[in-house]
Amino acid sequence: MARRVVATAYGGPEVLALVEEPVGPPGPGEVLVGVRAAGTNPFDVKIYSGGLGRDPAKLPMRLGSEAAGVVRAVGAEISGPTGAIRVGDEVVVFRAAGAYADEIVAPASAVLAKPDELSFEEAAGLMLVGTTAVHALAAAGVAAGDTLLVHGAAGGVGSSVVQIAVASGARVVGTAAPERHDDLRRLGAVPVAYGDGLLERVRELAPDGVDAAVDTVGTDEAVDVSIALVADRDRIATIAAFTRGGGLWIKVLGAGPGADPGTAIRDAARLELLRLVRSGSLRVRVGRVYPLAEVAEAHRTLAGGRAYGKVVLVP
Repeated sequence: MARRVVATAYGGPEVLALVEEPVGPPGPGEVLVGVRAAGTNPFDVKIYSGGLGRDPAKLPMRLGSEAAGVVRAVGAEISGPTGAIRVGDEVVVFRAAGAYADEIVAPASAVLAKPDELSFEEAAGLMLVGTTAVHALAAAGVAAGDTLLVHGAAGGVGSSVVQIAVASGARVVGTAAPERHDDLRRLGAVPVAYGDGLLERVRELAPDGVDAAVDTVGTDEAVDVSIALVADRDRIATIAAFTRGGGLWIKVLGAGPGADPGTAIRDAARLELLRLVRSGSLRVRVGRVYPLAEVAEAHRTLAGGRAYGKVVLVP
């Protein structure tokens, strides 16, 4: 029997419950992983809160899409994106179905070797934000020598965007609250405070212009400043401004209405993220770690944006 988190209804964190369910042996092309850590993401909240619909047939709903752990069994001699998978291997699993658990069965195509440079908690928070960042940078066509504006640069996706862009040779200006500016400097970005006067402050920091923008927050300010600074709207990407983005002809990415999910780009990005971690160009900041049984409190922290890093569950 495995312990796993399910949403028993649509609503707030109070609908989350820890249950025991049988886990069958892995079939052909499958891997049984003992989970050491599972990453939480705002998208998880959106699913069980009803933001994507309230179909009662989907309840109880398993949650979580990324995990890190140790291989306990394989269906056959199989390989994943990083090579052969064997019992005892330390791995990252993404996309995983029902990753909030102490055991999961996943297809081999979702199982990758965990970099030694990351703890299990860090590895569990790498993939969703990282693949989203790669997608956003690809959509905005960011390349070496570009000046890139990142809105919400200190957040999970934003900090990944910053690090990957800096590693590619771009100059990054990132918006954040003043108390996060030192963090951004350590990542290689030029920090700027959001709020009244943002447009003028960015123009001072980038007198030669801004080539592209990535918006991770979806505010009117982020959209308006991006449009004012970037000449080609095809080089503005947002993962949050679903309502306004499409009508302004900027690139809307993710799982929102009319957004480009970028599935192929995100799947291919997994290997690049591992390479960046191993080269020291990308790291994951873990803000809070909670036991699996305290998932409701973990999600309150996640929703409140108080973690200053990934919120991770451990069995």
